[in-house]
Amino acid sequence: MKYVLVTGGVVSGLGKGVTASSIGLLLKACGLRVTAIKIDPYLNTDAGTMSPFEHGEVFVLDDGGEVDLDLGNYERFMDIKLTRDNNITTGKIYQSVIDKERRGDYLGKTVQVVPHITDAIQDWIERVAHIPVDGKTSPADVCVIELGGTIGDIESMPFIQALGQFSYRVGAGNFCLVHVSLVPVLNVVGEQKTKPTQHSVRALRGQGLTPHILACRSTMVLDENAKGKLSQFCLIPAENIVTLYDVPNIWHIPLLLRDQKAHEAMFKVLNLHGVTKEPNLEEWTCRAESSDLLHEPVRIALVGKYTCLSDSYLSVLKALLHASVDCQKKLVVDWIPASNLESATAKENPDAFKAAWKLLKGADGVLVPGGFGDRGVQGKIIAAKYARENRIPFLGICLGMQIAVIEFARSVLGVQDANSTEFEPHTKSPYIIFMPEGSKTHMGGTMRLGSRRTYFQTKECKSAKLYGCKSFIDERHRHRYEVNPDLVARLENAGLSFTGKDETGQRMEIVELPNHPYFIGAQFHPEFKSRPGKPSPLFLGTSPLHVCIICPS
Repeated sequence: MKYVLVTGGVVSGLGKGVTASSIGLLLKACGLRVTAIKIDPYLNTDAGTMSPFEHGEVFVLDDGGEVDLDLGNYERFMDIKLTRDNNITTGKIYQSVIDKERRGDYLGKTVQVVPHITDAIQDWIERVAHIPVDGKTSPADVCVIELGGTIGDIESMPFIQALGQFSYRVGAGNFCLVHVSLVPVLNVVGEQKTKPTQHSVRALRGQGLTPHILACRSTMVLDENAKGKLSQFCLIPAENIVTLYDVPNIWHIPLLLRDQKAHEAMFKVLNLHGVTKEPNLEEWTCRAESSDLLHEPVRIALVGKYTCLSDSYLSVLKALLHASVDCQKKLVVDWIPASNLESATAKENPDAFKAAWKLLKGADGVLVPGGFGDRGVQGKIIAAKYARENRIPFLGICLGMQIAVIEFARSVLGVQDANSTEFEPHTKSPYIIFMPEGSKTHMGGTMRLGSRRTYFQTKECKSAKLYGCKSFIDERHRHRYEVNPDLVARLENAGLSFTGKDETGQRMEIVELPNHPYFIGAQFHPEFKSRPGKPSPLFLGTSPLHVCIICPS
């Protein structure tokens, strides 16, 4: 097993996750099988209880793991299926060590960061790296490891110590370190400054890790003078220094690495010359370049709660992008804070109210994504009503499906107090209820999570046709509330159709309006399995019907 470690320096948010994903894609294009691990130094056991404002979206895996959004990038770029153990956190490591201590596994020894925590980190990496993630039975050839945070952070120090030890455990020729750092350009003089990266590499060396390859983030291509300085002061060959300059879209990053021979530098460090081939990225290159040339816009109104941080809906954005590129359309996402559609905003902030409604009325499609809490719920219901009454393509995901049901009950059935027990625990018309197996005392890991099977009730419905007329599908879930099965008959008698249900037939998974061009709600999250070149069916029609949120007929 070969290991490629990706670290970051100077500042956070440099794009280590995209870089790690691109490295994985490049190695895969050279004929190697790859897997990936993300290390997050925070104390949380997983990302499940973290606010989207704090850390972006929570990505959900097939096994129900609630993980960092970077694992979504890994899956999309490398087309693999990871497990919850592919996301290591300080919380998981300390919990496993404390559990061992309580069992007496350490035989009375004093449990310390070194060697017990560092050994646990190394053991975890080695174990998870050998788990196949590409559908085959044997381990991958290369494991790409991303260390979250920035070199110098207190939280990451045990991991850096462990990774330094790990490089000796696996031996020379099996470990390659790629350090992503910033080379800023001062507008005053227009010169690329290498000092921040020099200091970052010095700090990394001081903690026992020596970078083999330097990936420099900058607004422009690294000039020869800057590259020479970095090579001289960081003790890295000039051919092992690559520039990751600003590009129109992140699909170009693997191409930048390829064009600068980053794969050859890694092969030299990992002794892989002779067992690999030249990278085959023709399809990827075509997709990256064609997406830059799209000019016919398709406007999607995304009505949500966390619209001030786009990373909160990262997988939804990527799924929309995959579908729009497949349709040869230029995606334009109009961000609409759901609360801005509400009547209260018309009084408090009339300009925001008018702007939100202008965007909604100008949209080609309306998407209401998942979320939690009651803020903005009324605005989401208003958006669903507008799409339903004006025959605008609508896709509701998770909470988006639930508010579509509530809106239908209120507007069509005339049940004005129809609600969810999440927002009104004592409502007399509970159209959305808390799932009986859920926990009301513990938040973390207690939702209905991971891949679950949905059975189509008829193959004549839009959603079944979009999925290729299959009898069932497997999609990923993350929810505590569901449509009240006792009220389904009343909803269906009024014209709403629950076309997808779970194996019991009691849990509603897909809802449609048959007489609407495209009005679909899904309790699951289809965005998590969307891939470049393989868009999610609910975001893009794959059958002759070809009615979807991006390409309405």
